[in-house]
Amino acid sequence: MKRLNEEEISQHLTTLPGWKRKDSKWIERRYRFKEYMDGISFVNKIASSAEKENHHPFISIQYKLVIVSLTSWNENGLTELDFKLASQLEDFFDAVPKV
Repeated sequence: MKRLNEEEISQHLTTLPGWKRKDSKWIERRYRFKEYMDGISFVNKIASSAEKENHHPFISIQYKLVIVSLTSWNENGLTELDFKLASQLEDFFDAVPKV
């Protein structure tokens, strides 16, 4: 999968509210949950999807806050795969009780 250019990245980000550029190689999103275990369940869904896609994000759990960072190591930047996984995460988050 090829690395995306700046225009492609900007276009993808317009469809993913909450996702931001961390630097030239990463996108990141912070998810806040009502309960600690809601965040843990969310992380388990991420892990399952990441294994199926063989595309593993950086995940940080800070009590009720889950921070997810995505990049494609093989391409040294962002690819369609990063945005595909980000979109799946949005679907998972939509199904979780909110603060």
